[in-house]
Amino acid sequence: MVSQSPVGLVGFGLMGEVYAGRLVGAGFAVVAYDVDASKANRMAQIGARSATLADIARDCDPIVLAVFSTDQVEDVVERALLPAAAGKIVICTSTCDPDRIAALGARVAGSLRFLETPVSGTSAQVRAGDGLGLIGGDAQIADDAASALDALFPRRFHIGKIGDGGRAKLAINLILGLHRLALAEGLIFATRLGLDPAAFLKVARASAAESQVMGTKGPKMIAGDFAPEGRVRQTLKDVHLMLDQAAKLGQQLPLLQINAQVLQACVDHGEAELDNSIVIEEIRRRRQ
Repeated sequence: MVSQSPVGLVGFGLMGEVYAGRLVGAGFAVVAYDVDASKANRMAQIGARSATLADIARDCDPIVLAVFSTDQVEDVVERALLPAAAGKIVICTSTCDPDRIAALGARVAGSLRFLETPVSGTSAQVRAGDGLGLIGGDAQIADDAASALDALFPRRFHIGKIGDGGRAKLAINLILGLHRLALAEGLIFATRLGLDPAAFLKVARASAAESQVMGTKGPKMIAGDFAPEGRVRQTLKDVHLMLDQAAKLGQQLPLLQINAQVLQACVDHGEAELDNSIVIEEIRRRRQ
C-alpha cells in the first residue's frame, strides 16, 4: 500500500533522479530538495514537487537521502531532520563511512527511525529495478518502510546493524571496480593484439572471465560512450572510503591502490564527471 504521506527525497543527482522516477512510477507523491535550485524544472518533469528541507522534514515520511558524502548526510540529518522530523523513517541511500553512519544512527536513535540502504548497481540498473539494496538497521523499520523500499529496490538484503550495509557496499564496490579495470585493460590489450574489440567482448562474455560488468560497461567502453551512470568522482570517493577502512584494519589492498591511481589520473585529465567506464581511456594513455 502506498504511503498517505509524500515521500521526501533529499539530493537530486544521478541516483536521486532515478529514485524519484521509481517512486513516482510506483504511485508515490514525491517532494524533493537539492542544493542546486536549477534542478526544480527536472523534478517537475519527473513528477516530483520541489520544496525546502524544512518542508520535507515537516510533511514527508519516509525521507530518502541521496546526497554525495558522509558529511552531507550528517548535516542533513542533524541540522534539518532531527529537530523537526521526530518519529519518521529516514532511508539513507548514500555510500558513506560505515563507522560514522553507525555513530549517527546511535545519536538519532529514539528520535528518528534511521535505516541505512546503499544500493549496488549503476543508475541504469536501478532505473530498471535491478539495483540491489543493502540494508543496515532495525528489521522492523525495514518492514515499516517496505512499500517505499519495494519501489526503490525490488531486490534487497538485510545485512545487519547500521553500518553493515555500507561495509557490504564498500566490499562489493572494491570487487566491481577491479572488474571494470580488468575489463578495460583486457579490451585495450585485445585491440592492440589486432582483435576487433566488439567481437572480442562477445567472446569474453561467453568465457570463464564473464562478469556483469562486461554487460554494463563493456559496450560503453567500446563505443566511447561515457555519459555518466556512475561518475568517476563518486567512484573515487568510495575508493578512498575503502582505503580508510583498510588502514584502520591494517589491511593492504594493493589492487585497489592501483585502481585509485587510475581514477585519480582520470580526474586529473578533467574526466571527474564522466562515467567510470572511462578508465579505459587512462589505460589507453599508458604506453611505454
